[in-house]
Amino acid sequence: MPQIRNRVATGVICLLSIISLAGCHKNPAMPRYPGDKGGIYPADDWQQVSRPEQLGWSSSKLAEARKYSRGIDTAAVMIVDDGVVIDAWGDISRNFQCHSMRKSLLSGLMGKYVADGTIDLSKTLAELGINDYGQRLTETEKQATVGDLIKARSGIYIEALGESPEMKSRRPKRHSHPPGTFWYYNNWDFNALGTIFEKATGADIFEAFEQHIARPLRMQDFDPADCRYKNSNDYGTPGLSMHRYYLFRMSARDLARFGLLFLREGRWEDRQILPQKWIRESTASHSSFGTDSGYGYMWWTGSGTGLYDNVSLRGHSYSAAGWGGHRLIVLPWRKLVIVHRVNTDQPQKSVANHQIGRLLWHILDAAGEADFGLKPTIEAAAGVRLGEDQLKAVLPGCGIHGPDFKVNLTRDYRFELWSDGKQVDSGGWGIQGDKFWLKSRIVTGGHTARLSLVLDGDRLKWFDRQGTLQGQGTIKRKEK
Repeated sequence: MPQIRNRVATGVICLLSIISLAGCHKNPAMPRYPGDKGGIYPADDWQQVSRPEQLGWSSSKLAEARKYSRGIDTAAVMIVDDGVVIDAWGDISRNFQCHSMRKSLLSGLMGKYVADGTIDLSKTLAELGINDYGQRLTETEKQATVGDLIKARSGIYIEALGESPEMKSRRPKRHSHPPGTFWYYNNWDFNALGTIFEKATGADIFEAFEQHIARPLRMQDFDPADCRYKNSNDYGTPGLSMHRYYLFRMSARDLARFGLLFLREGRWEDRQILPQKWIRESTASHSSFGTDSGYGYMWWTGSGTGLYDNVSLRGHSYSAAGWGGHRLIVLPWRKLVIVHRVNTDQPQKSVANHQIGRLLWHILDAAGEADFGLKPTIEAAAGVRLGEDQLKAVLPGCGIHGPDFKVNLTRDYRFELWSDGKQVDSGGWGIQGDKFWLKSRIVTGGHTARLSLVLDGDRLKWFDRQGTLQGQGTIKRKEK
């Protein structure tokens, strides 16, 4: 429980026996540094408690988290409580792809250069001479500032490298929003920031990251040679865009150091690595969407259920997120850093947002937290689990409405997915035994998902093959 944790943290933590587990180092001396209010930092290796109960955690509930992660495509997890590893499993030393976590890594790196004036967030693309290949920017688009780009509010809606099908489907019409007025998760903005960084600093992104962040934090595995850029030719689209995709690779235990740096507001041991002001600005919500959900300077932000499905967070939190289930989660109100990795070098390996939310639920349960949401499993769900006959009676011709989507299930077993007032996907659906199946380009990545359904009044909930709550919506009346 939090009260137990606070009591033991000050009086017991220096007496903990430290073990080597999952790559964590045995070192009986937990160093404290002047000016850090007693915070603990990893030295050459991370330090881990021998018994989680010493900091108020439950070993049996951590075992439940491990068990759940074995049923999904998790490759590595680290849980760091105020600088100390509570638990870790999987290959925490392997440099996996970071995918879109790259954006938060670049955001952190930019803080140093914004503070010393090398990068000016108020500069426009016109002033910086930023353009693109075939899709030349208009004078209006060139009025977007660096600050607009880092907040994903440029108003520039043209093709970019590394876009997902969902990003393409949600891209607004060109010139539909002036710069600075509308948030859209935009790879053009993020890629162009890489170009702006290199032009302003004269430095390679990965080498600068090593010099200014990896080395001071004593990262154990980071190597710029593992990282690379991808250009238009690499994507088979010659001439599409001059702004390259910068692909980081990093291990779980090094990402945890980056997360701890942000948790400590830019301080590492006795040095201020990144400005405190930058940490606070970049992890604040500069755009809001949905309930309690936001976006900072290339960080996802939120509280309550706004950051992750299936878990409610009692304070402002933030996350770096990469395709396939890569996550770096920072919960300042609980002094927690949690890293989740997936081996996306292997085809089909992926962990969905709702699965990460359930894993986070188990972790907070093990931490002794309270009021973080109902257990997101089919066994704990209120309502009636629908069998084959009930599915056939309820689903054909119905509509399912959520906060930001609408699904129409036709009687000829086709579906339409609507979001933001426009159709974004369609495909087939059906019933197989007591399972509802759906094949969607966006929702299921082109694969067939088989779901169990629970009806609670007019509330329909659907659960994946591990029995994890995947989504819910309100059932609307059938077509005549």
